[in-house]
Amino acid sequence: MIRLDSRQPIPAHLQGAIIALGNFDGFHLGHQAVVGEAISWAKAEGRPAIVATFAPHPVEYFAPGSPPFRLSTLDQRQDLFAQAGADAMLVFAFDADMAASSAADWVEGVLCDHLRAAGVVTGEDFTFGKGRSGTIASLKELGAPLGLQSRAIGPVMLEGEVVSSTRIRRACQAGDMATATRLLTRPFAIRAQVQHGDKLGRTIGFPTANLALGDYLRPAYGIYAVSARLPDNSVVQGAANIGIRPHFDPPKELLEPHFFNFSGDLYGQDIEVFFHAYLRGEEKFGSLDELVDQIGRDCEKARQILAAI
Repeated sequence: MIRLDSRQPIPAHLQGAIIALGNFDGFHLGHQAVVGEAISWAKAEGRPAIVATFAPHPVEYFAPGSPPFRLSTLDQRQDLFAQAGADAMLVFAFDADMAASSAADWVEGVLCDHLRAAGVVTGEDFTFGKGRSGTIASLKELGAPLGLQSRAIGPVMLEGEVVSSTRIRRACQAGDMATATRLLTRPFAIRAQVQHGDKLGRTIGFPTANLALGDYLRPAYGIYAVSARLPDNSVVQGAANIGIRPHFDPPKELLEPHFFNFSGDLYGQDIEVFFHAYLRGEEKFGSLDELVDQIGRDCEKARQILAAI
């Protein structure tokens, strides 16, 4: 799939596209409905389908230093959009110029003149332009005279509540990975490069792959049953600790998965770890032997959970 930069001209073969417009962080059921409508519309009219997202997220621009909250990286979103059937991902660089643009500038200058879009699909609650002054109603009103069509998709409900990124974040922070999985249609996942650590895990019989958490939302600290996609696309299962490792000094925030029946070298390579179930919170043990015994029990419990998936 092609990744486009909003500051660069749109290639001729992608002009006249139907654009799904939103943040789409996590690409949950609600996002999938918006993107699915754009792709169906594009196919019906023989047009390209483009999914647009923002980097940085507007929250990161307006409130720098906010706690990490991302559910997905650009690379993850690109893969998900491709799997959905889109032709390209468009990344809007959210900066001072974009923050200052009026709703009219957005519609005429960005969507029509620059992107050459034929249609736009958003969620009903999408806003745009300076001070979030642009709404679905103004998008239709401003776009119609310019030949820009627009559609809005209503909220998707699941289990009596609207599916939203906020709801998924709450579930992850509570360790409720079953709810997060239902809302996302797949497990919450962290993709990162395996880095060298202090290698304590291998000395106690449980070697781990160490991953920094970056801008990802921090799910509840503790132990999880996980699986992982490795660089060769093979999938392994394991148990992982995410948190600050209170038994060791100094504390260091990491994701540390231990994979069952795996002994390869993953240093410097990207892997994606999927969170299936929360087992317990982080604990500080009285001795290393107690820690080792507990890790063994965690691994056995993780094996049982993963065998049933």
